[in-house]
Amino acid sequence: MWAEGKVRIVDIANELGVSTATVSNVIHGKTKKISARTVKRVQEKLEERGYIPNMAATLLAQNSSRIIGVVINDHEKYEGRVLTDPFVASAINYLADEIERGNYFMMIKKTTDLMTAVKFASMWNMVGMVILGFCDHEYQELRSRIHIPFVVYDGYFENRGRICNLQLDDWDGGRQVGEYLRGLGHDRVLCISDNRECMDRQRYEGLCGGLGFRADHMMVPMKKEERDLYYRERLHQLRHYSAIFAVSDYYAVDLIRFLENSGVRVPEEISVVGFDDSAIGEQMSLTSIRQDYRARAQMAVRLLKRMREQPDYTGDFTIPVTLVERNSSRRLRL
Repeated sequence: MWAEGKVRIVDIANELGVSTATVSNVIHGKTKKISARTVKRVQEKLEERGYIPNMAATLLAQNSSRIIGVVINDHEKYEGRVLTDPFVASAINYLADEIERGNYFMMIKKTTDLMTAVKFASMWNMVGMVILGFCDHEYQELRSRIHIPFVVYDGYFENRGRICNLQLDDWDGGRQVGEYLRGLGHDRVLCISDNRECMDRQRYEGLCGGLGFRADHMMVPMKKEERDLYYRERLHQLRHYSAIFAVSDYYAVDLIRFLENSGVRVPEEISVVGFDDSAIGEQMSLTSIRQDYRARAQMAVRLLKRMREQPDYTGDFTIPVTLVERNSSRRLRL
């Protein structure tokens, strides 16, 4: 009768009359110098005894942990809820599918300091990383400090090598919105964002290009409570516009809720268009710019594999986007 409790490697070794090193090597997949018969005996005994290995130790002991880290910018604008942001949640969902399909494990880290990714990668012996939400110059510094490949989502930086950057065609997405609203007769158009940099700037510039004129721009507070107050103080100004383009679905849905709570009908009085075509936007029947989350995740995993095979591989890749029309926009009626 076996004693209750956790089964140890030494227990398995003693029962089979082999060394603990042999049992450990079978568990960790290092079986080149072990006979097929012994490997089978050890595996059968491990299964019979219900041995559950320490996965962290097992992965770290292997040459490849098969862990892909996903590092997300926990920016203050998310107010501690970055993983529930529509874009971030959708990106993680599809990355999880593709990482698992490639027989890898996904590990997520939220941080405001990109350099913490250095320790994150080394602690878990990662094979690669995907980085979301950072828009600055730190990628090259990170590249010089870690040896594993990484892919960036929406990085705006000078790529000096050994980094793969997956950008949306942000300018063209804005252009499609501009042409769409112009076709509906809108000539009083506002763009809202929380900054005028990186992808938000590209989306605004594209909007103006599609409209054929400079749309007004309103830079809104990142925090919801402050943003609600900001909108209330400018409700009369908002009513002046026949259409508003928000550079994310999150801001678009947030704006629609504010407008409707303030007695402004969408789209009868103001059309609203978002960007990302996230699940929450679809639920709200929001006209939006669709990005292919699955294709982007597939490309990210594929590029990580290629960079492992070719350490000097680098590239900037642009993912096309398309406009999806729903019920939050309509032709301007004079």
